[in-house]
Amino acid sequence: MEFTLPILPTISTAFIVLSGVFVAIGWGLIRKRKRKEHQTVMLIAAIFAVIFFVIYASRTIFIGNTSFGGPDDIKIYYTIFLIFHITLATIGAVLGIIMLYTGYKKQYAKHRKLGPMTSIIWFITAITGTAVYLLLYVFYHGGETTSVIKAILGF
Repeated sequence: MEFTLPILPTISTAFIVLSGVFVAIGWGLIRKRKRKEHQTVMLIAAIFAVIFFVIYASRTIFIGNTSFGGPDDIKIYYTIFLIFHITLATIGAVLGIIMLYTGYKKQYAKHRKLGPMTSIIWFITAITGTAVYLLLYVFYHGGETTSVIKAILGF
C-alpha cells in the first residue's frame, strides 16, 4: 500500500509550524532585550504566516476543503476541534496584525501587554493546525474535497 501526502496542505502546514517556531524564537529574544533581532524574527514569523494563508486560501478557493475521512463516531469531536482551531486562528491572526502594527508604531506598552497572550494563542493555533493536518491526511485518509467555486456556482 502506497502512502502519499498532499503537497499543498503539507507545505502550508510546514509554513504555519515555522511561523510558530519563529514566534517562540522572537519571544526568547525580546526576553533577552534583543529588540532588533526580535523585530527581524517576528517579521519572518509574519511572512511565514502570510505564505501559509495565501496557500491555504488559494487551495480553499480553487481546489476546495477536504472533509474528515475518519470514523463517523469521532467526526463530531473532530468538528468541535476544528471549530476551536479556526476560532483561535482567527483571533491569533487579528492579534498578530495588531502586534505588528503596535511594534511598528513603537506603541510598546500596548505591544508588551498583548504580546505574551498573542504568542500563546499562536502556539496553540500552530499545534492545533498541525493536529488537523494529521487527522485529515496522516491518521485517516481525507474525505471528499469540494471547491468553494464549485459549491457557490454549482459546476
